[in-house]
Amino acid sequence: MASESFHLESSQSSLLKQYQIDLIDKAMSCGALKFGSFTLKSGRTSPYFFNAGLLSTGPILALLSEAFAATIVAAQQPSSSNNKTSTPIPPFDVLFGPAYKGIAFAATTSLVLHTHYRDSPNIISTTPETGIGFAYNRKELKSHGEGGSLVGCSVSNKKVVILDDVMTAGTAVREAIDIVSREGGDVVGVIQLLDREEVGKDGASSTVHEVEEIIGKGRVKSILRMRDLIAWLDSKGMKKELQDMEEYRSQYGLKD
Repeated sequence: MASESFHLESSQSSLLKQYQIDLIDKAMSCGALKFGSFTLKSGRTSPYFFNAGLLSTGPILALLSEAFAATIVAAQQPSSSNNKTSTPIPPFDVLFGPAYKGIAFAATTSLVLHTHYRDSPNIISTTPETGIGFAYNRKELKSHGEGGSLVGCSVSNKKVVILDDVMTAGTAVREAIDIVSREGGDVVGVIQLLDREEVGKDGASSTVHEVEEIIGKGRVKSILRMRDLIAWLDSKGMKKELQDMEEYRSQYGLKD
């Protein structure tokens, strides 16, 4: 009975946008999203696994970058919630894509923000005439040529939004924040592809909330959440996978 109650609640609370449906469909078709039994680095046995590295064709990257761009623009609008401590992402200068997966995210999303939103009434960039630049880090410092640890636009004295794939423990995104900060940039937002909506090892903490303590409450957003995957499974009538996901979320999911 509890499972059925959760099923109804999750279905009603997660109204999928068309780009979310299309992205999940594409991720399934290329094997980036799989349902089954997978052991995570945390030791948990998960009923699903997401490998963003397989989102590697033109059509999928086009869809993904449009989803990132739409999520960014939405995140810049004032929240409709009553939580006055939550602040929208302000106009910014640079998208930062942590190497390696984030490089394509940042490059293609900066392009979409230019082609799709340059005439938007919303002020996305601090310098609309220039647009949004992108940058990424090298895994190893380069001592010759231009040198340095970053490639692309300078982040010095710039407002930066980081694009991440799947945030679990948050190690990668914290490293990205540190990299940008060392180069003189100000991280004002993080957009993740998938929020697993799980508690930490202590059974209570949220990685998203921990990162928001660094960059500002309400400034970590996601294209997809675990509840969206549950709603998609429900719409497809995939009952076994749906049950496994509901049981996993009941055990490890964040309690709103």
